[in-house]
Amino acid sequence: MASGSGGDEGSTTGASWRLVGPASELSKKPCRVMYSPLDRDSDVCLFYVKGQFFAMDARCSHSGGPLCEGDIEEADGVLQVFCPWHDYGYDLKTGKSGTSLEQQVYEVKLEDGDVYVKHASHLSLRPFPANQKT
Repeated sequence: MASGSGGDEGSTTGASWRLVGPASELSKKPCRVMYSPLDRDSDVCLFYVKGQFFAMDARCSHSGGPLCEGDIEEADGVLQVFCPWHDYGYDLKTGKSGTSLEQQVYEVKLEDGDVYVKHASHLSLRPFPANQKT
């Protein structure tokens, strides 16, 4: 059950499959922030919508709004998240919007009941200490 088929999917240099956690736990909420030790701009939203996982940058490319706090809606068969600050919508699969703005999306895979995201750094459901770099 992988997601994201856009051209920018997984294009992050040095990306590897990162274990995020068990699908049985992660599917209990529609969105979770996964923290990166690189910096807050590298954090990722993991969405679970209609039985599928999707991952994209956690902060809106317009002004940095927290996408995990946005509404998730389906229109014409396209699942989108809307930034809570200025209502920009992004396709969960491709990261594209109705404007020139675009979110980086990441490949997601399920393996043996666990969720993995292809990303340049380790990801955690808890923030990393400020001095830890991985």
